[in-house]
Formats: sequence, structure tokens, C-alpha cells
Amino acid sequence: MIAPLKRLLLALTLCFAAVPALAQQDQQQTVNSALTTIERMKNNNNFKEGFQPQLDKARAVLIVPALYKGGFIFGGQYGNGVLLVRTSDGGFSYPAFYTMEGGSFGLQIGLESTAVLFLIMNDKGLEAVLDNQFRFGADTGVTVLIVGAGMGASTTSNLGADIYAFSLTGVGLYGGLSLEGTVLSARESWNAAYYGQNVASRAIVLDNSVSNPKADALRDILAH
Repeated sequence: MIAPLKRLLLALTLCFAAVPALAQQDQQQTVNSALTTIERMKNNNNFKEGFQPQLDKARAVLIVPALYKGGFIFGGQYGNGVLLVRTSDGGFSYPAFYTMEGGSFGLQIGLESTAVLFLIMNDKGLEAVLDNQFRFGADTGVTVLIVGAGMGASTTSNLGADIYAFSLTGVGLYGGLSLEGTVLSARESWNAAYYGQNVASRAIVLDNSVSNPKADALRDILAH
């Protein structure tokens, strides 16, 4: 009876040991997809003239690798993303996880997955994102500009937005990017799973209180 009991205890121990690794799968997939999104944006001829100079000046970056949208006239959208803030040495923090969700109304039809990348240019824009929930289109005093393909660096600089939004269409057909009414919220449960402890988004990106080497490739590509 002792041997079977030992085997059972060993099996339970292995199962519990595997839980953190399994919990990190969705988070790591989001980080990996964010890396791919940055690579695509840096190599996209339609965007790189306006994107890279603004990235070099950005206070922070929010990457949503797949914003799923769909509907006919009325629509909905949802996606997970990561926020990284520039550090004092010119690099970037480890990522904090966020989710975007909400409905929209306007001229739209179809189903689409779009990668959306936000360049947050100043502390006002960053504080709005870090302040629990940020609703696009609300009266927050923060200017969000959706950047069209081919818009150059000088054009975007002259517009002086707090946040620039670049989008790359993935699969499907959809009638344009609309962020009106979409809410951005921190995913603290994902932060806890990815870093193995309860830690708030603000502490991750501003205090550098935690780390995960699996996000180093994303940090490196943003810094160069």
C-alpha cells in the first residue's frame, strides 16, 4: 500500500509543479506575438518612415498582436496586449499585460484580426493608461491619433498626439480601425501568472520590481 501511495503523491507533486508553466502559456504567446508585430512594423514599407522615429521618442509602447473585431454596423472587439515603458537607460521595462474590449458603431462589416501598436509619447498618455481603465474616445484630455499607412515622421510629429495607433491587418476584411468606446484594462491575473507573484502593472513597468527572461527578446527589439 505504501508504494502506490508514494506514486500518487509523486504524481500530484508533478501536477502542481506544472501549473505555473501551463499558466504562462497564454502570456508567453502574447509576448511572442508582440515581438512578431514589432518585427513586421519595422519592416513594413508603408509604416516604417513614420513608425521608427516616433518609437525612438516614445515614453511607452502598448502592443496588441491580435485585436479581433467583427460585426455588421454594430460590432465588438477584443484582444490581449503588453505595455512596456522606457527606462532611464533608454531600454524598456518588462511587459505588463492588458486587455482591450468594447463595442463600436459605424460603417463596418466583416470579421478581422488586426495587430495594433500604440506609441505613448508622454507622461500624460502613460498615466491615462496606468490609471486603472482607459476608454478610447472618452473625455480624458488625451489625444489618440490613428496613423494611416504612408504617414511620414514629420507629419506625425507635427500633429502632436499623446498616443499614436498603428494597425496591421491580419486575416479577413474589415471596414477600418475604430477604437471609439474600447476600454483598456490591466490583466493583473496574467501578471501574477507570468511573474510568479502578485504584482501590479504600475510596479512592473515603473519600478522594475520583477523580471522574466522570456521577454528579453521583445525588450531588445524595442530598444534597437
